[in-house]
Amino acid sequence: MVKLTIVMPCYNEGTRIYRNVIETITQVERFCDSFRLIVVNDGSQDDTEYEIKRAMESDRRIGLISYDKNRGKGYAVKRGLLAAKSEYVAFLDADLELPPYLLEGFLKKAEEGADAVIGSKMHPDSQVEYPFLRKVMSKGYYWFLKLLFGMKLHDTQTGIKLFRADRINPVVKLVRTSRFSFDIELLAIASKKGLTIEEMPVVVNFSRNKSDKSKISFSSIYEMVRDSLRIKMYVSKLKVSTPAENQGKE
Repeated sequence: MVKLTIVMPCYNEGTRIYRNVIETITQVERFCDSFRLIVVNDGSQDDTEYEIKRAMESDRRIGLISYDKNRGKGYAVKRGLLAAKSEYVAFLDADLELPPYLLEGFLKKAEEGADAVIGSKMHPDSQVEYPFLRKVMSKGYYWFLKLLFGMKLHDTQTGIKLFRADRINPVVKLVRTSRFSFDIELLAIASKKGLTIEEMPVVVNFSRNKSDKSKISFSSIYEMVRDSLRIKMYVSKLKVSTPAENQGKE
């Protein structure tokens, strides 16, 4: 069995996806000799799929899931995670604002026993460089989620996470959100199931220039708040078994 599968969701990343896929492979092979990268093309309208296939020609460890209609990052990540066949699974943003080499520390933490290891911009050891507005929105969303869910996590939305596959697969199957709020629903269900979640520091370099449109718009903030309220209602009614209870049934 492959040790690690990395899922990389992408939408209209044709100008840089080839370079970023190759860079991910280059960084990950330095610390893991058994891995696969699944790139999920979430209905891109540019040449993203072509560029991914071009990368696949140079490395057999690269896989592709592609579909015509844009369904959202959460849907793309879910498709990739459920397609993975490995001991550990991770997902990573395609823009590489979060460098792939960070997964080495995440993997070690999981091997030490954590069920889920998530990146946190608010970790005291994180090196974060991104626009002031995004900092304000992240902090505000943190307090909103803390009040709503009561989880002891400082950052649920940073786009790098790693899991024990056998622990997270049952959680992924329960997630209904398909867009930006996928992460919080995944972690809320994981927390309710009793999975151990560890936060790790990250290095963040904001890659889009000033002329680029931020992927986090005010409409997406509204969507995340609305979805978070729906998730709270859904998770509160959800009956799930914990890992200890599952072991008792074996």
